[in-house]
Amino acid sequence: MVDLKKEIVTTKNLLGFSAGIDSTALFFLMLESDVEFDIAIVDYNQRAQSKDEVIYATQLAHKYDKKCFISTYPAENKFAEKEARDFRHAFFDEIIKKENYETLLTAHQLNDKLEWFLMQFTKGSGLSELLGMEETSFKNGYKVQKPLLKYTKQKLQEYLDTNNIKYFYDETNGDEKYKRNYFRHNFSEKLLQEFESGISNSFEYLHNDISSLFSHTNIDKYENLTIYTFNGDDNIAIRIIDKDLKQRGIMISKATRDEIIMHKEVVVSHKIAISICENKIYIAPYLTKKMDKRFKEKCRIRKIPKNIRAYLSTVEEKLIKN
Repeated sequence: MVDLKKEIVTTKNLLGFSAGIDSTALFFLMLESDVEFDIAIVDYNQRAQSKDEVIYATQLAHKYDKKCFISTYPAENKFAEKEARDFRHAFFDEIIKKENYETLLTAHQLNDKLEWFLMQFTKGSGLSELLGMEETSFKNGYKVQKPLLKYTKQKLQEYLDTNNIKYFYDETNGDEKYKRNYFRHNFSEKLLQEFESGISNSFEYLHNDISSLFSHTNIDKYENLTIYTFNGDDNIAIRIIDKDLKQRGIMISKATRDEIIMHKEVVVSHKIAISICENKIYIAPYLTKKMDKRFKEKCRIRKIPKNIRAYLSTVEEKLIKN
């Protein structure tokens, strides 16, 4: 169906596995492409079938000589989409850090991409948010790769059925109380059935457009401080900030975006300092600490924003120490 060896260039890879159509297809496509990987699965304790899915994951891992990491969502915790997502991401982060994986592979496909697009579109979003589901992104020091975004769920299911590969179907996918399922059953599935080629081409054109918009943006990194040099356009600035914060695990509202553009120097979620100074954007962890006069004067002369200085001082101390 597809050779993933050219797309997945890292050798230490972790697949977020669920035993559903998408992740099972990615599992076997990577086997066929001779890509090295291990798997991680979360049992959310919401369906009796989830135990069988974990057993299937361990069986596949044993058969194909893969490590299989398993986590169970605490039964006493309230289950909600956001909490479940945060739990899964924390689990993946922990494994990747402990085992030194380079890339997290997820099995999102074209249906997921269109559903995300439609959900963001109806919320009132700009180009960066509409195209937030990217094939490659970076988070917490590792790569996140979605190699199946060009393929529909139907094509992945056909691949599994043709090859008599076992997979599970999550019955909660039919429950429209979840927003994603509502968009799936009422819009995205029908649109892709009739207009798959056009939709796929449009996404490609839009990604090319956004790349052109940011083509003249330069990036300098110092530890967790990122400095962007751009054309000074507020619209471009907020798109850059949006994308950077997403990689840091923070999604911002329209009200927060408006506040950033209005005040130019803000702290988001009590964690991240942001400053826009003419044609530069500074983004860093927000710290408060006492700084000596020499350092503060140096920052003043170099026009370093006040809310960035405390973090910059810690970076300077590390550079001097090393």
